[in-house]
This record gives sequence, structure tokens and C-alpha cells, in this order.
Amino acid sequence: MSTPRQGEIWWARVDEQRRPVLIVTRSEAIPVLRRVVVAPVTRTVRGIPTEIALGEAEGLAAPCAASFDNLQPVGRHLLSERAGALGAPRAGEICRALAALGDC
Repeated sequence: MSTPRQGEIWWARVDEQRRPVLIVTRSEAIPVLRRVVVAPVTRTVRGIPTEIALGEAEGLAAPCAASFDNLQPVGRHLLSERAGALGAPRAGEICRALAALGDC
């Protein structure tokens, strides 16, 4: 398995289900951590500041969103397959969603 990077979307085993997650942890820290912080991806798109809209361009089959209101740590060993990525032009959206989460 390759090492995940911030902004990538991976399939993970979360709460006994296989689901896509957006990697939030900074890329430089991931190789030395056992767990990474992820934003679960959901088909419920609310259009709020603590979400990042995702879809086919990011490697997912349908419109969905990464929910920063539900950030959680996930063991790296539970990440099974890279599904896609935000891409460089959208990397700043992670910082924007984190700032909204903290009401900063």
C-alpha cells in the first residue's frame, strides 16, 4: 500500500463499514503516525462551510461531501485503497473547512 497524503480520498474500514474518507492529517506526519485524521465522505450534501463538495472529478461515483463536523482518527492499517484526490487547486479547501470547524 502506498502512503496516503493530505487531500487524497481513500477507502477505509470505519465503524464496521467500508466508506470513503478524505485525509486531513498533514502529509509530512503520516509516515510516522499509526492513526490519521480523516473527514468521512457522505452523500448528504448540506452546502455548509464545514464541508468540501466532492464528486466524479475527485474519483467518486456521485456527488457527495467530506464532513469536517465529523472528523475522526482512523488507523492507517484501515485504509485500503486510494479512490481519488482533491487536486492541487483545491488543497486550500481543507484549511477553509478546518477554520469553519473552529469558528475562526
